[in-house]
Amino acid sequence: MKILVLNGSPRKQGTVATLLRAVAQGASAQHDVEWIEVYDLQMKPCLACMRCRPDHECFQKEDDAHLVGRKIKEADALMVGTPTHWGNMSAPLKLLFDRNVTAFVCEKPEGYPTARHQGKTAVIVTACTAPWPFNVILPVSRGALRAVKYVLRSSGYKILGQVVKPGTKFKPQISARLLARAENLGRKF
Repeated sequence: MKILVLNGSPRKQGTVATLLRAVAQGASAQHDVEWIEVYDLQMKPCLACMRCRPDHECFQKEDDAHLVGRKIKEADALMVGTPTHWGNMSAPLKLLFDRNVTAFVCEKPEGYPTARHQGKTAVIVTACTAPWPFNVILPVSRGALRAVKYVLRSSGYKILGQVVKPGTKFKPQISARLLARAENLGRKF
């Protein structure tokens, strides 16, 4: 199985990346895992021109969004990680998703989108500065999870699970228990 990891965090050694590595470590014993640093991608913004719908790929000049979109289509599973920014996913991850609508869904002649990844699996990792339980009561990490889940579920992915690290501002350490949970989640692939 080919698993694609999308690290939507600017911190390559930060909380989200560390938890994603733990999930990937759990999966890598049995599967091929490819890692993408979303913040390193060179991508132009989506123009909302809708020309990707009939062409099944963005019409803009070839950039990293095209390359990752093809990898998403080829992957058997996804691991998506993002810090929480204003109750949502990080801007570069959102940009990657916006530019790759047709990598996730395809449009039927009647104009209705259909899921392209029916039966594939995914895991979501997020972190936020809001401490527990405020990260859930307020739409903080809950908002980021909701946004990523919307993209993945619209695409047909089954969400195997999620890893959430709240309160990173005052408790940046990741517990051994949370790391073990992340690694065990990777074994579910």
